[in-house]
Amino acid sequence: MAGTVVFDLDGTLADTSGDLVGAANACFRARGLGDLLDPVEDALIAFHGGRAMLRAGYGRMDADTLLPPGAEDEDYYRLLDNYADKIAEHTRLYPGVEAALDRLAEAGHRLAVCTNKPEGLAETLLREMGIRDRFAAMIGADTLPVRKPDPRPYQAAVEQAGGQVQRSFLVGDTETDRKTASAAGVKVALIAFGPEGEAISRLAPEALLESFDDLPDLARDWLG
Repeated sequence: MAGTVVFDLDGTLADTSGDLVGAANACFRARGLGDLLDPVEDALIAFHGGRAMLRAGYGRMDADTLLPPGAEDEDYYRLLDNYADKIAEHTRLYPGVEAALDRLAEAGHRLAVCTNKPEGLAETLLREMGIRDRFAAMIGADTLPVRKPDPRPYQAAVEQAGGQVQRSFLVGDTETDRKTASAAGVKVALIAFGPEGEAISRLAPEALLESFDDLPDLARDWLG
């Protein structure tokens, strides 16, 4: 009996850091602060979301620079607009993603996405990357009133795909994904080729994914 494989999006299926950092830097430039983040050095920050990037940038401002009240909220919505305009300029799928998705589908597994990216942006990005039709379900940050690491978005993704939570697992890249899997009572495979590399093992996932080439065999071992 096949199962369901649920994927995070940013930093898991695709390296979106360049476009995310670009959207944040556009906010900083609009305030005359210049580019406060580096698309390579700050890739890990990008995968923790828009507000994390803004706060990291603010922390690098000159000590005598003051932001007006409500600046973070204003910049967050500006960041989303900036990102929507250039959502796939530098973003690329990680090597082996499409082949792995094909092999999982051929084995009968259901596929879903559960991300903390806003649903509309996630839908757009998956279409731009040409893989939206591979997934039977897509749950974004604002699809439900809660987001990861609350287990309900994960559960909704599995159920929307027609699967059962007890016959599913999560593929992700951050502590949020580790906590989500624990809360949902499922296993998690964390990628070991993202910004953290092998250091992601500190989160004690049930598996470290060295390459997407290894995912179909892992799914066979875990789901049959």
